[in-house]
Amino acid sequence: MKRPFVQLLWIAAFLPWLAWSCQPAPAGTENDQLLAKVHNKTLYLSELEGMIPESSSSEDSSLIIKAYIERWVREAVMMYEAERNVPKDLNIDKLVRDYRASLIRHNYEKLLVEQLLDSTVTQQELAEFYELNKDQYQLKEPIVRAHFLQIPLSAPDLDKVDKWWKSDDPEDFKLLAAYCNTYATVHLLEDSSWYSLPTLASEWPVNLSVGNLAPGATLSRKDDTFQYYFRLIDHVPEKALAPISYVADQARKAILHKRKMGLLEDTKEQMYERSLRRNEVKIYQ
Repeated sequence: MKRPFVQLLWIAAFLPWLAWSCQPAPAGTENDQLLAKVHNKTLYLSELEGMIPESSSSEDSSLIIKAYIERWVREAVMMYEAERNVPKDLNIDKLVRDYRASLIRHNYEKLLVEQLLDSTVTQQELAEFYELNKDQYQLKEPIVRAHFLQIPLSAPDLDKVDKWWKSDDPEDFKLLAAYCNTYATVHLLEDSSWYSLPTLASEWPVNLSVGNLAPGATLSRKDDTFQYYFRLIDHVPEKALAPISYVADQARKAILHKRKMGLLEDTKEQMYERSLRRNEVKIYQ
């Protein structure tokens, strides 16, 4: 079925033109081949240069070209209809200028930040920011520092895992960590890391509540698929103030964002003052 206002001008023998030893003529010259046309928009073979891997067979090259032409035609038809329906009050040129200016400015600001921003945040800066913004760090859910393991029942030497888990020997802990790196589906063994309790509870086979557990308390459970272990190290309830270690990354990002905004504002002001001194700025009203 013919498509309205679309002419697909296929050249039966276009594949020989894909010999990459030849340099294609500029698009639209008499030596180029017209592949498709939509109203006043045209697609020439030379515009496809570099799109087809040199190792492609003739059949693969043909499929790639056909697919590209189909996409191009659809886009050209869509663009034609879009251009026909541009609202009279839509200032395309202004939008393009504004967008171009925004892209150029964004790229320059990114360059300035990369060159000038000090990305080091000290512990003292973190602590001061935390103290000034404590009201932002009220917990929306309980968090825990804990060890948590989920190990498939099909894993080997589960009896050794139980022994290592209960041991106070640092060497046994190393053996446990090495084992979990290989066999556990979940293994959280960092003493200093905080975790969302609801997230851990969703992995536990029964209701996991820590309200009555003292630090150091352990739990173990088993279902049809996994063996589970849990050891509580510390717990902070919902609505309490989050520990600084829990929000350190968030606070660091906030500090750097504020520093970045200050850098850009200062740099803009310095550029303005420099242009005034050089008599490069003229204000007529």
